[in-house]
Amino acid sequence: MMNRGWRACVRLGAAAAMAAASFVSGGAMAEPKYGPGTSDREIKIGQTIAYSGPASAYGNLGKVEAAYFKWLNEKKGGVNGRKITFISRDDAYQPPKAIENVRALVEGDEVALIFGVLGTPINMAIRPYLNAKKVPHLFNAAGSSAFNDPKRYPWTTGWQPNLHDEAKFYAQHVLKTNPDAKIAVLYQNDDFGKDMLNGLRDGLGDRADSMIVSAQSFQPTDPTVDSPMVIMKNAGADTLMLFTYAKQAAQAISKAADLNWKPAMYLHLGSASVGATLKPAGLDKSVGVMTAGFYKDPSDPKWKDDPAIKEWLAWMKENMPGADTNDALYVLGFAAAQTLEQVLKQAGDDLTRENIMKQVGNLKDFKLDLLLPGSAINTSPDNYAIVTYMKLQRFNGNSWDFVD
Repeated sequence: MMNRGWRACVRLGAAAAMAAASFVSGGAMAEPKYGPGTSDREIKIGQTIAYSGPASAYGNLGKVEAAYFKWLNEKKGGVNGRKITFISRDDAYQPPKAIENVRALVEGDEVALIFGVLGTPINMAIRPYLNAKKVPHLFNAAGSSAFNDPKRYPWTTGWQPNLHDEAKFYAQHVLKTNPDAKIAVLYQNDDFGKDMLNGLRDGLGDRADSMIVSAQSFQPTDPTVDSPMVIMKNAGADTLMLFTYAKQAAQAISKAADLNWKPAMYLHLGSASVGATLKPAGLDKSVGVMTAGFYKDPSDPKWKDDPAIKEWLAWMKENMPGADTNDALYVLGFAAAQTLEQVLKQAGDDLTRENIMKQVGNLKDFKLDLLLPGSAINTSPDNYAIVTYMKLQRFNGNSWDFVD
């Protein structure tokens, strides 16, 4: 009897100890925290992007991101058990429309964050509002160096290599391979184009004024870039910088061939898509074009046996049947969505907007399999730069070759 009672007391004592431990542990565990657009079941993400208008080719970014979040919900139950609600609206690449969309997303739909907005001028237009409202403005599909300024704009970050550093990268290659080059620059007349022009000038240093023989701007709504192309050829340029988006880049490459003008040609990395730029220009006319590569191009034969590309192609076949997998925009949107997934994973049960931004500045040796080997993402509270690794490559008529 005593033995039975003793054992019962032991059991009760153990149970009490476990309960106490559970209470202490539970008390120490942080309670879930939620901000606007988040709950124990949902995370709302907003986007404005060009599905129509002069930059509509880039709408494929939004399409693949929507497909990725849908797949994430269906196959993985979302992020940390919470489904992603992705609301993406068309702004036709018009800043006033983008501002209207973002206000509706924040104030009407009450999204947790804004993600993957296309274009420097669009992101510049919405940045003041989002920072004033303290809404995360994440992984813009725009490379302006202005989007890595945590001190003044702590709620905004880009994703791809920034425009200023990209243009400096090209300047360094020109100085190394053709120090007497006569450079022409075709640039979009907005913050995007001017950022690249300034980066080129900084990269050339005190030789910029003598080496740049012509710099011609255009408006994104201009029907063609024929006129500036003729002007630059007549200036005697042997090197051409295309600081443009896909439509104008394709026009410029085609026009150069029509003019029988064969400058060394450097193309903005955001336009270096076989599907969106080089095919419309003519693959034969695009031979020799150079760009700063940072991701694996699925159309490039050298990646045909790469496990990440194989897996991505299978994913595309299942989730976006009929899409042109030679269009690298699908790779970029997919990888950007994966980056956001990682940030939300790290945020855990603290889904306040403040903690989401904290995690943006706390990515450590994060690797995306679709980026070039050697690329790793490391951020800090005072440096939000996401993708920084670049390697020069040249188009051979079918794919890209690395340039030593």
